[in-house]
Amino acid sequence: MRAKIGILTVSDRASKGIYEDRGGPAIHQYLSEVLTNDWEPVAMVVPDEFERISAALIEMVDARGCSLVVTTGGTGPAVRDITPDATEAVCDKMMPGFGELMRQVSLQFVPTAILSRQTAGVRGGALIVNLPGKPSAIRDCLDAVMPAIPYCIDLIDGAYLTTDENRIAAFRPKGK
Repeated sequence: MRAKIGILTVSDRASKGIYEDRGGPAIHQYLSEVLTNDWEPVAMVVPDEFERISAALIEMVDARGCSLVVTTGGTGPAVRDITPDATEAVCDKMMPGFGELMRQVSLQFVPTAILSRQTAGVRGGALIVNLPGKPSAIRDCLDAVMPAIPYCIDLIDGAYLTTDENRIAAFRPKGK
């Protein structure tokens, strides 16, 4: 069965067509390089509005059946950066280790990584991961957390994801 993966871009300008969405395509490209199982993207672009972000996350998980949702944008300290807040509102459990690791990795490149509020959480059988908006940062952050994503999704009864072991080795305990 094909895994469904949500790719949610949060951007006022991209949602209005003023700015080209580069984050969503960067996530799609990354997943295409790393995942070896058959998967279907479910992509959306929404403005930096709490209700729109929350509704998109709920739709991707509850209605569209995504086992993984990766967001880009809206993770900073600016007034309209509310992606982590909307994510927390729709999740059953928060997974703070994802944000901690992504910030740690990002600090190797930019001192402003401490300003990021990236996080992750579980809604039903789906993992939602918040990423920054910059394509190079998306790649760095996904490289850091991807080894844990397939097993996390196993634990919540989501779709079985496999990775190209030469690119990213997904961790699964022996016998799993």
